[in-house]
Amino acid sequence: MNRGIAGLLLAFCFLLTSCSDGKISFGKKHFSLRDKSINKDNSFNDQFLDSMRLESFIQKENIDSATAQHMRSFYNSRNYQFAWFNKNGLSEPGLSFWNLLNSFISMSKDSSLFDKALARQMTDFTDGDTINHASKSQLVQTELGLTRQFFLYAKTAYAGRVDPEELKWFIPRKKVDALALLDSLVSHKGQLLEEWEPVNPQYQALKKELIRFNDIADKGGWPRIDLSDKKKLKPGDQDTAIYQLKARLFASGDLKTFDSSSRYDSSLLPAVQQAQRRFGFKDDGILDQPLADALNIPVKQRVEQILINLERMRWLPEKPSPSRIVANIPEFKIHVFENNTEAFEMNIVVGKEGTSTVIFNDELKYIVFSPYWNVPSSIVKKEILPAMKRNPGYLASHNMEMTSKGGGTPTIRQKPGGSNSLGRVKFLFPNNYNIYFHDTPAKSLFNREKRAFSHGCMRLADAKKLAEYLLRDQPEWTNEKIDEAMHQSKEKWVTLKQPIPVYVSYFTAWVDNDGLLNFREDIYGHDKEMAQRLFVHPSLSATDSAGVATQ
Repeated sequence: MNRGIAGLLLAFCFLLTSCSDGKISFGKKHFSLRDKSINKDNSFNDQFLDSMRLESFIQKENIDSATAQHMRSFYNSRNYQFAWFNKNGLSEPGLSFWNLLNSFISMSKDSSLFDKALARQMTDFTDGDTINHASKSQLVQTELGLTRQFFLYAKTAYAGRVDPEELKWFIPRKKVDALALLDSLVSHKGQLLEEWEPVNPQYQALKKELIRFNDIADKGGWPRIDLSDKKKLKPGDQDTAIYQLKARLFASGDLKTFDSSSRYDSSLLPAVQQAQRRFGFKDDGILDQPLADALNIPVKQRVEQILINLERMRWLPEKPSPSRIVANIPEFKIHVFENNTEAFEMNIVVGKEGTSTVIFNDELKYIVFSPYWNVPSSIVKKEILPAMKRNPGYLASHNMEMTSKGGGTPTIRQKPGGSNSLGRVKFLFPNNYNIYFHDTPAKSLFNREKRAFSHGCMRLADAKKLAEYLLRDQPEWTNEKIDEAMHQSKEKWVTLKQPIPVYVSYFTAWVDNDGLLNFREDIYGHDKEMAQRLFVHPSLSATDSAGVATQ
């Protein structure tokens, strides 16, 4: 699956730019009049800035006239609604664009786009709590700094292909009607969109599925499956739910021919197995309650889910690095690509709710064998210190040691060994979030379909396999030497000759290598939050206990 960085959300740029109302000519460009109809009740965001702040920023930073007019038009069209921050801090679009920008700088080696002052500000704001302590002026300065970089990036990355003035629509202005939006998209059949958008094959594949799901909606959607008494139905069984299952799978195209019998026959089995793979279940062919729940989610909700993920994909690299590691959080997997071909995939355990794995991209540069685990101060405070009070021998019994007491929270680390929480090896891609891949002694968790248990880092089902793969071009690191390094009493750092890009992404809908449309549960609530911000009448409401794709 061709995945990359989690992208800038919810833009619908073609659909919005197809309307010219509210624009006046500005040279060869168009200049947007201020849209005063946007307010806190109907806006995508909940934060606004004063127009004079923008003028002050333009003068203070000596912004060139073209970029200044782009920025004025951009904020006019939004009635000066923030683009990158909301009341909770740096938004997913803000974080996604910042990651995209840094990735572009790294890959292109174009340092002209690097802004030291903005980088310092963003280092602070990547901490979700920082906004509570930031002044209004700091927030506005960073917001406007990101917008300036947005237009500079657009000019550099898409020069000659896209009018930077139109890129303002990548950040939505108002809530929209999802079905009206869908109708507008499919009425064009994507023809002009494909010529205009800087998108990738994964986007195009998912967009085709959106059009197919629109056709399903036009035909009345699909029927529900009533699986009474939490039954589990297998081949050979007969039940009224089997008839409903056949009708449901026929409507979605999983079952090619439909018959009205209530018997689970051999022709139904491959369709059920395909549906199970679509939702990430074990493809044993058994109809159980989790599968029925996933199949019962209305087509309108699936349409919204696809629309949200399309906009994440809009900001994937057109041509990602041929060799890369892609972690898709809702899928609980990493995918390792070599020369744009998937070499292998691996199950992972991701952060549980409250310690959610951050969405970002970086480069994997180091392997650490027999690692120490430097226990985060938050875990020391919440878990280790209370345990030490209950049991004075806690540190020794868990192969831990205190390396400093200091004046506050002590520094504690766990020594290398089989019980180490990081297992026998970890893989570092330096970032501000202290997120990395690592081994784990808790192998049983990989047998579960939902694997959100960690404190934020990603545990690997077969860490040694990844180490062997990454060191395959360093002949001194034989399998035997790797195994030996994983069983030492002191940690061993190894620098990769060629760093490999890592994309930590969040897709709940995508098309895989076999052409199968996949759905997963919105484990961190990102889809639900964005649906509430984007859609006038979201199906993915806060009161919907089923979530986006309940498993």
